[in-house]
Amino acid sequence: MAASTTAVRRNDTVTKRRIRKLPALLVLIVVGLLFLVPFYWMLSSAFKPEDEIYRWPLQWIPSELVLDHFRRAWETVPFGQFFLNSVIVTAVGATLKVVLAVFSAYAFAFLRFPFKRVIFLAVLGALMVPGHVTLLINYITIGNLGLINTYAGIFLPGLASAFGTFLLRQHFLALPKEVLEAAQLDGCGHLRRLTRFVLPMAKPAVVTVALIAVIDEWNDFIWPLLVTNSLQMRTLPIGLMFLKETEGIDQWGPIMAGTVLVVLPMLLLFLFAQRYIIAGLAGAATKN
Repeated sequence: MAASTTAVRRNDTVTKRRIRKLPALLVLIVVGLLFLVPFYWMLSSAFKPEDEIYRWPLQWIPSELVLDHFRRAWETVPFGQFFLNSVIVTAVGATLKVVLAVFSAYAFAFLRFPFKRVIFLAVLGALMVPGHVTLLINYITIGNLGLINTYAGIFLPGLASAFGTFLLRQHFLALPKEVLEAAQLDGCGHLRRLTRFVLPMAKPAVVTVALIAVIDEWNDFIWPLLVTNSLQMRTLPIGLMFLKETEGIDQWGPIMAGTVLVVLPMLLLFLFAQRYIIAGLAGAATKN
């Protein structure tokens, strides 16, 4: 009898917890739909016959799969060149950004140097400065260096990542001190400690910073538009603008197909790296 009563109470407790979580679950469902419905509409419109895109009531499922929109998007503008430019800028820019963030975070976490705390506070202050504030001075600097309309001119101004430095520094501080002290006693220098011990233990945080850097470089629109002046140096986000201007407002099939080509690489990358993201953000303990 006592066991039965305990089981009933336990079931009541579980039921009450589920009821309390119901509003949060409903909010998550609504927010998820707000993101997923536009994405699904973009994807379905890329494969729909042209007349079904504008049909009312809305036709959510294409009656047939049409691939001609992708061909028109690829041939209307030099999509291949835009894609190559984005790959080069993203690969080089994101790699250098992550390397600089790793070394600067290691210095803030483990090295002693004058004004260390003040410099770190300056890095945190950089997080509060909107990127558009620096557009003019960056453009003047890149112009004086003769890097207008070059790959270096696109990715150089964004190499310093205040967020990446902050996230990695917090994660490095949360690593087991015993392992690092043992490595130091074994005669490991800073570079060996970083590559052999710190980076393997901080892999989720490094992957998170790398993913954010890749997405930032891939999706950047304003700066590549300002610093390039030829069609052959444009990147994919700018290519979509040219595609829209070329096809016109009534030709949404090729525009949606081009958008899918831009979004798909980042979506696949996110699906591959998502298991590291939560661990990387959660592992960044709030230490001073």
